[in-house]
Amino acid sequence: MSTIDFIIELFCRIDDALQDVPKHAQAKLYPSEVVTIALLFTLKGGHGRAFYRWLDHNRHTLFPNLPDRTRLFRLFVTHQHLTDRFMVDPTILGVIDSYGIELIHPIREGRSQQQIGKKGLSNKRWIVGGKLCLLLNKFGLIVKWAFGTANQYDVDFQPLIEAVVEEMIVLADTHFHSAQGDPPNLKICPRGTWNDRMVIETVLSMLTTVSSFKKVFHRTWAQFQARLGYMMACFNILAQWDGFEPDENGFFPLSIAEFSL
Repeated sequence: MSTIDFIIELFCRIDDALQDVPKHAQAKLYPSEVVTIALLFTLKGGHGRAFYRWLDHNRHTLFPNLPDRTRLFRLFVTHQHLTDRFMVDPTILGVIDSYGIELIHPIREGRSQQQIGKKGLSNKRWIVGGKLCLLLNKFGLIVKWAFGTANQYDVDFQPLIEAVVEEMIVLADTHFHSAQGDPPNLKICPRGTWNDRMVIETVLSMLTTVSSFKKVFHRTWAQFQARLGYMMACFNILAQWDGFEPDENGFFPLSIAEFSL
């Protein structure tokens, strides 16, 4: 599939999901166009300026009413709530984990009063940035998500687990255990047990490899939150692109590598 064909089909799928969302009378882009471009940005990764040049020079015929770069990225923020429509339903068994995202190099910490990230550990190294927490169903698709600073404890994300207390048993590592008590549907899994949790490592690996999601370059929390929301929606759409059927062993394969831009 060519890049043009992929973008057209992606737009069609998003437009079908957002048919009831009206276009503002003074807007240049329909909401489905804004969401499509935002998903392309999160999938391609990198800086916003480089992405806008790529979009403007190579794909301008698909979006002839493309606004200025700063206006476009403000639209990403105002339309981020539409990504909730692409989250999936819970299953009986699920898994939760967190993922550190670097915003600036640690050596630059404290140089600007506008710095939004905090210093924390991620994969045994220090970063300055934020933390994404993912709640997946048994198929590896994203049900809910939340975010905070990189130094935030995983226990602070327990409201995600409590939100599905009647629907899902959630597997988690020991970092999600609270001394004050855990939600009744939380199952703490010591190291080396419950290999079902490995599905989240697969998902995080794809986000890192395909979209360079381990490091982003936003400077406000609103932009950072929008980037996370669009990435979650993008993953759910691409993972189910060709349907979601198990193989002969009952395994549901996950892959978004073929959509790398």
